[in-house]
Amino acid sequence: MKAPVSEQRSLLELQAADTRLAQLNHKAKNLPQQKRLDELAGQIGAVSHRLAAVNGELEDAQLEISRVESDVEVVATRMKRDRSRLETSSSTKDIQGLEHEIASLEKRQSDLEDIELAVMERIDDINARLALVTEEIGIFTAERDALQTDRDAALAEITHERAGVQVSRDLIAGGIGDELLALYNRQRERYGIGAALLTRGISMGSNVKLHESDLAKIRLAAPDDVVLDPDSSCILVRTEESGL
Repeated sequence: MKAPVSEQRSLLELQAADTRLAQLNHKAKNLPQQKRLDELAGQIGAVSHRLAAVNGELEDAQLEISRVESDVEVVATRMKRDRSRLETSSSTKDIQGLEHEIASLEKRQSDLEDIELAVMERIDDINARLALVTEEIGIFTAERDALQTDRDAALAEITHERAGVQVSRDLIAGGIGDELLALYNRQRERYGIGAALLTRGISMGSNVKLHESDLAKIRLAAPDDVVLDPDSSCILVRTEESGL
């Protein structure tokens, strides 16, 4: 294949633009903020699970204390009723029965109050743990929000630069013939690099000094001949620096 020397040299600018675009794409996919955000997502998920569990404990304890308080109220009502009946009763048998029931109710009331106290202490413990977990998730979410802001700013900067590089790349590509451009694109897609400078006998595509036999063939090529690097398979661009 033959192509004007000026177009071949333009391939170096095109490759530089493509290299920068690849760097920007890699940078966008590997932002340190995103890496930490991915870690935070797992941590926030774990803490949220703990938060739900502690809230569940609190709900269970509150239901339990409600039941105990209801039972205490029932016992208190029965005791009030029995004491009222005791004051008006004249039957020895009824009095003995009421006194026995009142004693049992007092014991039940004492037991319920002990249970109520234990549950209230448990609620205090749960609330303390709930405060710690809530604080922990608050710290994580604050860090997440700040990181998202930083990440979005970094992505916006990358997007802006990428748009500028793409415009330059399109302008450069517009000045290169279709056949040469197609070869460049094909080699770049296959081997990762489409064109490189040959300088002092070294291919910048492979960073390897070419064998003398390969250099001899290149010396015989006409200036407008398109030459491929025998190592990296990219288009070798020859200039005054090539050492031929």
